[in-house]
Amino acid sequence: MDQVIPLSCNGNQSFPVTLSVDGANLTLNLALRYSEVAGYWVLTISDADGNLLVDSVPMICGAWPAGNLLCQQSYLRIGSAYIINANNSPMDHPDDTNLGADFLLLWGNSPAF
Repeated sequence: MDQVIPLSCNGNQSFPVTLSVDGANLTLNLALRYSEVAGYWVLTISDADGNLLVDSVPMICGAWPAGNLLCQQSYLRIGSAYIINANNSPMDHPDDTNLGADFLLLWGNSPAF
C-alpha cells in the first residue's frame, strides 16, 4: 500500500512519520529544506534513533518507475519514494511555493528484486 505524505512549502521542516513498508511499520524522521541556489527541495532521512540514513536527496520528478528517489538506497529497505506532479504543473520539480499542493511525496513498498 502506498502512502501520500502531506508536505508543506514552509521553509525548512522536520517531522517523524510511521509508514507501512513491506508489511512492517517503519518510523523515520524526515527533514526537508529548500535550496535557493539549486532551486529544488532536498530530503534527509534518519531512523527512529536519529541515525542518518540518507542525506540530501534532490526531490525532482522522474519518469515512472525511474523516478524512485531512494533507488540507490534500496539496501536500506526503507521503501521507495516518488515526487508526483499531482496538478499537471509544467515544472519538473516542486519549487518554494508548490510543495504539497502541485507536488506530493508518495512512499511505498520496496521494489521487487
